[in-house]
Amino acid sequence: MHKTYQQIEQIAGNVIVVKADDVGYRELAHVQSAHGTSLAQVIRLEGERVFLQVFAGSRGITTDAQVRFLGHPMQVPFSDTLLGRVFTGSGQPRDRGPAITENMTPIGGPSVNPAKRIIPRNMVRTGIPMIDVFNTLVESQKLPIFSVAGEPYNPLLARIALQAEVDIIILGGMGLKHDDYLFFRDILEEKGALSRSVLFVHTAADPTVECLMVPDISLAVAEQFALQNKRVLVLLTDMTNFADAMKEIAITMEQIPSNRGYPGDLYSQLAARYEKAVDFDSAGSITILAVTTMPGDDVTHPVPDNTGYITEGQFYLRNGRIEPFGSLSRLKQLVNDKTRADHRTIMNSMIQLYASFKETLEKQAMGFRMSAWDQKLLKYGARFEKEMMDLSVNIPLEKALDLGWQILADCFDPAETGIPSKMTEQYWPAK
Repeated sequence: MHKTYQQIEQIAGNVIVVKADDVGYRELAHVQSAHGTSLAQVIRLEGERVFLQVFAGSRGITTDAQVRFLGHPMQVPFSDTLLGRVFTGSGQPRDRGPAITENMTPIGGPSVNPAKRIIPRNMVRTGIPMIDVFNTLVESQKLPIFSVAGEPYNPLLARIALQAEVDIIILGGMGLKHDDYLFFRDILEEKGALSRSVLFVHTAADPTVECLMVPDISLAVAEQFALQNKRVLVLLTDMTNFADAMKEIAITMEQIPSNRGYPGDLYSQLAARYEKAVDFDSAGSITILAVTTMPGDDVTHPVPDNTGYITEGQFYLRNGRIEPFGSLSRLKQLVNDKTRADHRTIMNSMIQLYASFKETLEKQAMGFRMSAWDQKLLKYGARFEKEMMDLSVNIPLEKALDLGWQILADCFDPAETGIPSKMTEQYWPAK
């Protein structure tokens, strides 16, 4: 029997307070007012006082409104019919398709028992050389994409969604502009990838609390697909919007703020989501790529700062490219030796020469005379940026490695690269 209460003690912003007993944290409730029924979720418990965040906002709700607790937390349906569908942040159809009600699964559960995990061992191919060659994405890895507003991080996620060699793509959008939502939906549909994708999209016009649910709903569905032996890639954009939604609710509830107004449990809240990345010992896997925008390009901002302690590296997106020096995949060494014997050699040598190119650019800007070696580096750097770093480049790993050798051969003699002769004898392209 669901308990019903008819006296709201306090209304602050979109948070209402009632006195109730036997209510659980994150439990759902229906709030019945003269304007209709609204869904709400328990976000804080203080003795008998229960704080609920009203999804659609508290406008029109009066203190004599009826609050009926449903006895369960937020749930998301699960079946193969989710594929190709678009939902809101609360799991309601956004694409005007039929509602799905089968196999209701609670969201926001604990992360996977370490005893059920295995050490990551498989590469996730994306067709993007700056990822595949230089910062390989590994199955079950959790990686943020650090960026600033205006960088093409959503087009990058869309490229990865189209090209990644996985079974299922789950896209969680938080605070998206309507244009960005339409971009994701249309490009996945146009390129034929929507049939293996599920989209949970919260737009900037939707209720704040739905923004908080997007990662949990996305990861709950991902977990169910992974248990069916599927390789699942979860793409989240943008985790800074998620953290800002947390801050907004914490301020409404008059919590004591921490760094820059964010709640004190920011680290734990982010970690609870990222730690859902897993490679099951007897089933599939969940890999997480999450955009984190940095206000003012400040990596010490609380959201990217906390994220860096949780995740296994990061991609830096700057000037429309994945930056080779700031980016890092800490798990790449687990798979680089399994791809091709020259993978690590090409990766290290090309980045070292690109660093030398950057130094030469500084010398050139200061008016130093360019030596023959500097001229070679300038030629190499221009080709490396155009043919490897440009995000429009789309080639398989093996072709990217061959291209790397070709660029080196066109710009340098074998001895100038610092590559061991046994490698150059095997891989150096013939004139």
